[in-house]
Amino acid sequence: MQTNKNIPYYLTAVGIFILLKFGFTLADNNDLAFLLKPTDKLFGFLTGSHSIYLSESGYFHEHLNIIIDKSCSGFNFWVLCFLLFTYLTVKHSDKTLSKILIIPTALIGAYLLTIFVNTSRIFASIVVQTQTESIFLNQQHIIHEAIGIITNLTFLILAYVLIEKLLIHKRYNAKFA
Repeated sequence: MQTNKNIPYYLTAVGIFILLKFGFTLADNNDLAFLLKPTDKLFGFLTGSHSIYLSESGYFHEHLNIIIDKSCSGFNFWVLCFLLFTYLTVKHSDKTLSKILIIPTALIGAYLLTIFVNTSRIFASIVVQTQTESIFLNQQHIIHEAIGIITNLTFLILAYVLIEKLLIHKRYNAKFA
């Protein structure tokens, strides 16, 4: 668990993060289909709403009058979650092979959590905005952004706390087994 031995893994994760963030600036809806499509499918399942994919706009749900596009992809949550997972698991790992495998595992784990969180965020946003549209008539964009911030931050904190506790519990129990 020495920090100096973990620096190459942390730098690798930060390098991947920077490359992904740069790639995001160049990406369009088609490039983000790996995040948008599963989110749209899960959202459609939860709401019973069907979408039409328009490459220039995203997934349009006519019944709800919403579009799930690049800005709704959850990309930033995914890459932050990847960094979080990598940091926590490398910190608690002693074996080199484990540390090497952590990076692709963290990408996949963060991806799966992102689909769930992103769908939850969009669903919560639709519900709250529907309930508050008569009260906050001209402020719906603020409500939308606030729900996104609260949802993403809550899930990042929960993920951190749960993973940290799980890894500490695992390490503690492994030493006494």
